[in-house]
Amino acid sequence: MVITLSDNEREATWRKEVRSFIDSEAPAALKAAGDEGGENSLFGRLGAIKEWREKVAAKGWIAPSWPKRFGGADMTVAEQFIMNEEFAESGVPGNLGGFGVMMIGPTIIEHGTEEQKEEHLTKILKGEVIWCQGYSEPGAGSDLASLQTRAVRDGDDYVINGQKIWTTGAQFADMMYMLVRTDPDAPKHRGITYLLVNMKAPGVTVRPLTMLSGAQGFNEVFFEDVRVPVKNRIGEENRGWYVGTTTLDFERSSIGSAIGVRKQLESIIRQAKSGGEASFSRNPNVKREFADRWIEAEVAKMLSYRVVSMQVRGQIPNHEASMCKLFSSEMSQRIANLSMHLFGMHGNVRNRASNGYMQAVSSTIAGGTTEVQKGIIATRGLGLPRG
Repeated sequence: MVITLSDNEREATWRKEVRSFIDSEAPAALKAAGDEGGENSLFGRLGAIKEWREKVAAKGWIAPSWPKRFGGADMTVAEQFIMNEEFAESGVPGNLGGFGVMMIGPTIIEHGTEEQKEEHLTKILKGEVIWCQGYSEPGAGSDLASLQTRAVRDGDDYVINGQKIWTTGAQFADMMYMLVRTDPDAPKHRGITYLLVNMKAPGVTVRPLTMLSGAQGFNEVFFEDVRVPVKNRIGEENRGWYVGTTTLDFERSSIGSAIGVRKQLESIIRQAKSGGEASFSRNPNVKREFADRWIEAEVAKMLSYRVVSMQVRGQIPNHEASMCKLFSSEMSQRIANLSMHLFGMHGNVRNRASNGYMQAVSSTIAGGTTEVQKGIIATRGLGLPRG
């Protein structure tokens, strides 16, 4: 069997179209290296992202995997992968629809009623509603099925009490899609229901969490007698676990992450060559680290290609996707270490290296911990017994 990494004629034509669109339409502020800092790298970039989103939306590419009848682009797996790869290579944002396009939109398409599709899908595509995900709880992270946030049926409403944690962007969200326990006596994977909750409803309290880096990307969310209409339930009562595991055509190859870490390396190399507080002269041995990290970035890219090649053949990546996630997240931490070594003692002050180092701590926790990924690889990939 001959294996090739090159595009076929159709894929090459599509790649050229995507690249041409980026070259001609992407704002300069997004394609810049981003090392300069200053006003343009913050306020100017935010304006550029808004402009870019409008252009991508006009192209019909905001929801590449959605069927066209729901406003998507109905792209094949290969087309989505190529678009994601080209966006990542150019440094322009690719996921412009957030959780709305990636997660809840496809779930509504698969399991929602016609009324729910009518109410939510167009708003998601237009970016009129910001969504967050209510899954993790203080006692239910990797073991999500142990969640305890309760929803009790009361006429035409559910009444929710409990807490979610590590909720990304909850302080900005208009709506949350969440898993709640509606039958406490059922086995833990059963008795769970999938609800859509208005974040402005009485009884919802959001408390931002300050991370080691000082950023506040995650939140605690508390629910005290929050009433949610039954019509906001997706799928059947007590069958929410199976609704929540809907994947459809979600991005699992991590190609954006694989290219992102390589571009991090390129940025660090530019800094090192320019002199200043980050320099090869401070630690000559760091050059060997650069070589190792560069090789790892190429390995991450190959792991991504493996996943997408399975998807193209109609297969569902399982432990292969876990390998991508595990390798890329641990590599991002090693790159953060590399940056600290390059800066030397200057890395002890609050600068780019130290901020990146602190932010990288969560990479092996978010999206499934390293321990969980290793368990999946061991049992489903290597056939080892569960410990």
